[in-house]
Amino acid sequence: MILTVTLNLALDVTYRLPEVDWDGVNRVGAVHRRAGGKGVNVARVLATLGHEVLVTGLAGGPTGQAIEGDLRAAGLPSALTPIAADSRTTLAVTEAPAGAGEAGTQRTALFNEPGPEVTPGELESFVRRYEPLVAAADAVVLSGSLPRGVPLDTYAALAAIAAGKGVPAIVDADGEPLRHAPEGRPSVVKPNAEELARAVPGGDPAESAQALRERGAEAVVVSMGAGGLLAVTGEGTFRARMPYTVGGNPTGAGDSLVAGLALGLVERAPWPDRLRRAAALGAAAVAAPVAGDFDPDVYADIQSKIIIT
Repeated sequence: MILTVTLNLALDVTYRLPEVDWDGVNRVGAVHRRAGGKGVNVARVLATLGHEVLVTGLAGGPTGQAIEGDLRAAGLPSALTPIAADSRTTLAVTEAPAGAGEAGTQRTALFNEPGPEVTPGELESFVRRYEPLVAAADAVVLSGSLPRGVPLDTYAALAAIAAGKGVPAIVDADGEPLRHAPEGRPSVVKPNAEELARAVPGGDPAESAQALRERGAEAVVVSMGAGGLLAVTGEGTFRARMPYTVGGNPTGAGDSLVAGLALGLVERAPWPDRLRRAAALGAAAVAAPVAGDFDPDVYADIQSKIIIT
């Protein structure tokens, strides 16, 4: 079982329109509402691939109830810790004109609420519940933003708990949570290129990734969009190069990528195989309209064509 932790769970709302008038009234052609947050997206991909998952995190208020209801409807097992404040909503607006399957023709704007205020007692309740759950897991994914009131080193602390139980952890975060993450000795830290540059300013990606390894992370995998992946590991530095660009909605592509890395950890696959599958899942997610989904045809086509050096 792979445990996914989403402390800032959300109800994701996606609007899809052929054209957006930012100064007028827009009539939305298609609306998707479902449980979201990075860890939920990871769990959806893993479940689609046939792997056992468990979603955990913090949920509260009417929005939290809607999140729990959608997880049940989707058949995603969950063990959420209740909080008093209402969980957040996120909005993605995708402009997809006719012929939007071609690269570069879709545009997406994201509107992310900051999330609820979490009390120290609520966080303590989560940690007490997390410890036995992670002990029973094959791997844990710690991802996404932190809600207000949660210390910035929380992912490091949760990764350290997992490490103490012999469970590999992946951390996918930004800002201060990313800077602190290596202190918890995670198996993988997964920033994108912009997040890495903010965490370790001034170096090239390989040097910055190595700096995070020197702080405690076993490996650092950097997602570089259409440029593929860079992985700095204890076994060497690898680069996954994409054979072609996939157009569509990039929201959730990083989460699909993380799902591939988590499977690689559980299966103890060689790094080239981990990266090829992760990069293929990320590209296939771009071709899907909603975060947490991926296009199986793109996944099947592109995986064998990815070049690992």
